[in-house]
Amino acid sequence: MGRGPDPRDGDGAPAPRGRARMFEDRAEAGRALAARLDRVDDGAVVVFALPRGGVPVAAEIARALGAPMDVIGVRKLGAPGQPQLAMGAIAENGIREVDDRTVQMLGIVDAAIDEVEAREREELQRRLSAYRGDRGLPDLHGRTAIVVDDGLATGSTARAACRAVRQQGPDQVILAVPVASSQGLDALRAEVDEVVVVQTPEEFISVGQWYHDFGQTTDDEVVALLAEIGAPKGRTS
Repeated sequence: MGRGPDPRDGDGAPAPRGRARMFEDRAEAGRALAARLDRVDDGAVVVFALPRGGVPVAAEIARALGAPMDVIGVRKLGAPGQPQLAMGAIAENGIREVDDRTVQMLGIVDAAIDEVEAREREELQRRLSAYRGDRGLPDLHGRTAIVVDDGLATGSTARAACRAVRQQGPDQVILAVPVASSQGLDALRAEVDEVVVVQTPEEFISVGQWYHDFGQTTDDEVVALLAEIGAPKGRTS
């Protein structure tokens, strides 16, 4: 597995810190990312979005590269009684990531983690059925996979997504996000071959603070964008 280099802003310089600006919406953020990915060989690229918020971002990249797009099924594991606090994440292909530090700090037992996982796996499968039907992930041998979200905070869901994509055998995995915390990026470097990010603000509280319009992306919007862009060929069962 590759060791990702420092985040880049597309011209070989480290991504800017402290000079962050707000994006108008996810589409603008996607266009900013696409400009930093124009050097990627688009002949063998598949763009993967973390649903739902990552899909409008990924759609702009897929359009710019003329590449197919798919979703990668992933769900945060919220701590019992504190669902907004991530104690880990799951992804398709049976991937499960647990934040041992959070689990130990809160004294969360294995049975409680399993209960949350079972509930989130049901929702993950519901969404995948809505987005892809019964189609599996594509075979990625000989291809570059670009994994896209609308931002990166702790990195738990993105890490699970990247590991699920890696199981499909791509030549290279690139993580692309418009905005990220430096801590989140540090947690992802060992999981991908490259990270592309527009900005890493010094003061990072949440992804949503860097968007003027951070409204929820709906299932219908996800399905429409997937249909517009087109799915990759060579799917597995």
